[in-house]
Amino acid sequence: MTYRIITFAALLAVSTFSACSNSEKKISDPKIRTVSDDKKDSLLLVYNPEKGDKWIADFAQNLHKKYGFNGNMLVAKDGKILYEKSLGWADYLHRDSLKINSEFELASITKTFTGVAIMQLIEAGKLHLTDDVKKFFPDFPYEGVTIRLLLTHRSGMMNYVYFSDGVWKDKKKPMSNMDVMNLIAEYKPNRYAKPDTRFHYNNSNYMVLASIIEKVTGKPYSDYMMDHVFKPAGMKNTHVYSTTVYPKIPVDVVGHDRTWKYSVVQNFLDGPVGDKGIYSTVHDLVLYDNALKTGRLLTQASLDSAYTGHNKPVNGHFNYGYGWRMFDGDKGRKVVYHTGWWHGFRHIYVRDLDKNIVIVFLGNLTNGSLLHLDELYKHLGVPVIRKGAYSGSGSLPGSDED
Repeated sequence: MTYRIITFAALLAVSTFSACSNSEKKISDPKIRTVSDDKKDSLLLVYNPEKGDKWIADFAQNLHKKYGFNGNMLVAKDGKILYEKSLGWADYLHRDSLKINSEFELASITKTFTGVAIMQLIEAGKLHLTDDVKKFFPDFPYEGVTIRLLLTHRSGMMNYVYFSDGVWKDKKKPMSNMDVMNLIAEYKPNRYAKPDTRFHYNNSNYMVLASIIEKVTGKPYSDYMMDHVFKPAGMKNTHVYSTTVYPKIPVDVVGHDRTWKYSVVQNFLDGPVGDKGIYSTVHDLVLYDNALKTGRLLTQASLDSAYTGHNKPVNGHFNYGYGWRMFDGDKGRKVVYHTGWWHGFRHIYVRDLDKNIVIVFLGNLTNGSLLHLDELYKHLGVPVIRKGAYSGSGSLPGSDED
């Protein structure tokens, strides 16, 4: 009897130790959130206006008054918000003011998220950079277009935004990603270039990548992003909204085109996602930056690949990786960023990886105000993220940006 009791106690101890060990492993998994994670993240969003950076406050006010910036902005360094502000209207027609947690259509900043999702599926062995689009969509009309070429805008594809306008008959009915893929298969529009011959930024690449995500996972793009990116990163105010699901996008921020005379009405092109379609806040983009830096979403090896330029540098500094634009400076200085420009929204999201600085400008008035950020970059010691600053003939955002 004593032997049995001792044996049972030993087995119980081993079982308990094993359970504790497994529990610790689960908790240590960076993709599984804990109460402690939420508390840590909340500290990243603490801001005391009385201790805000006065220079940035004056700069932001001048950008608003002189250059007409309308939107939300935030600057953070080393996990602390230096300044944040809502400036102007969410909806000019109804005189609704912006709030710091207002959700903006991120436009092409969405591409950074799509790139993260693709790299996650590569880490999981469900995708490979060398996979051809035809592997997933046999009717795709172009040969030699791989995931790597889509990520780096080297596929040579035409831009579906312009192509579909002439062939999508019912403009009141929104297109889905699958609708666009079917149109491409049916009409076989001419390419801009042969695959892997040049960099040509366009939305088709990331619309196709989102379609591949849906095909491989068996989930809508919105569900995959929520389960594998937004929730693990603690982004509670970030969503994918498509007009194929939401006849009216459920946010309070309206895009305005250049002047306040009219707002930009959503149309059939607001259906496809992956190239755009994610809505978020300045605070959630701080959490996104943190989730990337802490390995919550991707391994360092995947991040290094994503942050490596895969095209010929412009002006010796500017390049494009896997979903990220970048500025490569001296002595390994690395700044990754993305711009966004779509239906009355215009943004820039900058992450200085060396100085641990995050700059977010989400605007809903496309008047060019974000071309006047040079002094802010200099104040923070960040390279000027404007190509023309490094060459007299350099391009400005808008030429190949979005």
